[in-house]
Amino acid sequence: MSSKEITIYDLARELNLSAATVSRALADNPAINKDTKKKINALAIKLGYQSNKFASNLRKQKTHTIGLIVPRLNSLFMSSVISGIEKVLNNAGYNLIIAQSFEQEAKERTNTTTMFNSRVDGLIVSLSSDTKDYKHFDTFIKKKIPLVFFDRIAEELPATKVLIDNFKAGYLATSHLLEQGCKEIAHITGNTSRNVYRDRFEGYKKALADHEVNFDPSLIYVNDLSEQGVQDTLSQQLLKRDRLPDGLFITNDSAAAYALSIIKEAGLKVPQDIAIVGFNNDLISRVTEPAITTINYPGNEMGETIARILINRLEGETSLNITSTVTLNAELITRPSSIRNKENI
Repeated sequence: MSSKEITIYDLARELNLSAATVSRALADNPAINKDTKKKINALAIKLGYQSNKFASNLRKQKTHTIGLIVPRLNSLFMSSVISGIEKVLNNAGYNLIIAQSFEQEAKERTNTTTMFNSRVDGLIVSLSSDTKDYKHFDTFIKKKIPLVFFDRIAEELPATKVLIDNFKAGYLATSHLLEQGCKEIAHITGNTSRNVYRDRFEGYKKALADHEVNFDPSLIYVNDLSEQGVQDTLSQQLLKRDRLPDGLFITNDSAAAYALSIIKEAGLKVPQDIAIVGFNNDLISRVTEPAITTINYPGNEMGETIARILINRLEGETSLNITSTVTLNAELITRPSSIRNKENI
């Protein structure tokens, strides 16, 4: 018996009970005598019986499993979002399956197929940088499997979206640099076809307009925000300009920290020569010299919000429309990298 998987029928045969009695006892049904439950559970432990919750869940058309697809796991922001999601889901009895798209639409498509075949009860997604076609989400929509997009969202799909006001965040970051006396502010950002980078860029432009500073398209640099991307942008383009910018708004703290080190290696001072503002409030923004002014992106709060929305939808306890957009607050955190007062000019 020990060489094969133990079933409730094996337990029933050993104890000369019906399979139904064993099943109810293992489920702690109050109709079963306590002594009988004790004997059944003792034998189950002795023989190594494992409850087949997956099969039971399938009969109920529910797996209590949620799928999560993210571009990459290598940021404090994404880790904090996942921590918030998992905390709420686990407390509600759900498990989480995580997959990375590595910023590739093809990989994202494969991930959605895997999640669908795994019969997830719901799917949470932050889109890859190069995703243009959303057809791989059609099966979830047709089967009415709840979809929640966060951060990088598919605006046209009938799904719930959770994000911050990226336009406002871009506006705050740029306005701060302008108020510190910056007149030529470079903007290093990701693929502006994605909502997060597009909206931050629009906020940047609006802040310039409101402060009566002309928009200069040559000060916009779009790359993948990787170390190599930042290195190429600064070394081959920005630092070779005849007239250097006096401010830099970069939409990722890791990229901002790397940019800061390159700028300092070039013999320039931060913030005296170039003031810097990053984005996300990652740990690295607090430990650089000088520490980096940034936009606080409430990752943990976002994760908990996403999970609660999804659970409420699965349990039928929500007043939110399926296409609702939930916008969380983000704020500017000022640090020495951008403060250009009389003492440090």
